[in-house]
Amino acid sequence: MTQFPKPPFPEQQQDLPGSFQKMDPVPDHGEDSWKGRDRLSGMTAVITGADSGIGRATAIAYAREGADIALVYLKETEDAKSTAALVEDAGRDCLRIAADLSRPEECQRVIQEAADRFGRIDILVNNAAHQMTFDDLEQISDEEWQYTFATNIHAMFYLVKAAVGHMQPGSAIINTASINSDDPNPTLLAYATTKGAIQNFTMGLAQMLAERGIRVNAVAPGPVWTPLIPASMDAEKVANFGKNYPMGRPAQPVELASAYVMLADPMSSYVSGAIVAVTGGKPMI
Repeated sequence: MTQFPKPPFPEQQQDLPGSFQKMDPVPDHGEDSWKGRDRLSGMTAVITGADSGIGRATAIAYAREGADIALVYLKETEDAKSTAALVEDAGRDCLRIAADLSRPEECQRVIQEAADRFGRIDILVNNAAHQMTFDDLEQISDEEWQYTFATNIHAMFYLVKAAVGHMQPGSAIINTASINSDDPNPTLLAYATTKGAIQNFTMGLAQMLAERGIRVNAVAPGPVWTPLIPASMDAEKVANFGKNYPMGRPAQPVELASAYVMLADPMSSYVSGAIVAVTGGKPMI
């Protein structure tokens, strides 16, 4: 709880979608710390937004737990190559897929390529997201609103719909929600609204897929030190990011990985429809 960096951080900004390699401090994704225990041995996972942040940390952890990975990203080629190298260093197969998940046909292509490569899908992690901050409603363009919904929630529907035919009983779907699901930040209106939808989607889908033996859960992070922060917030907000939370800092991506491993682990066979909050002590109500 005390070993990770606390704000203030250096003021910094990037263009969307951002790169973890340009952040100061560079996020900790578990590159040196995650030790696998074969909890996902022989399984295959599709992880969206897997080049950096929570997705990268999850890919590293899953690979070291024994899973092969389809690593899905938008256009962050160098970050994706770095993540894929760590997956392969763990002795696992890694398929890199660049895709714009705001487009339904791209979601379908991602799943088909993963299924063709691995023969099945055991875990689907819907993690990719877009956000931008706005102080006034009138600043949010129609295109921005529509793109946020297309990327954050519509893509989950299309990915799940394409994936379930390749999933057997015992498979798991894990969605990334947010503390904004219950405690929306008004400057993140579009993003927060999609996260509320993701929480509802998760709980309803868990009931719909229960008879098929497919579990559906979500992780709801608080502030996490990822490229999305300097790419979507002004420099002053970045410098103080996470300071107002009980632990006085944002999470590092590695601190989220354990929740994603737990929800994917077959030993969590009765956990479905759950929203796991990882918020550094701030309650979700």
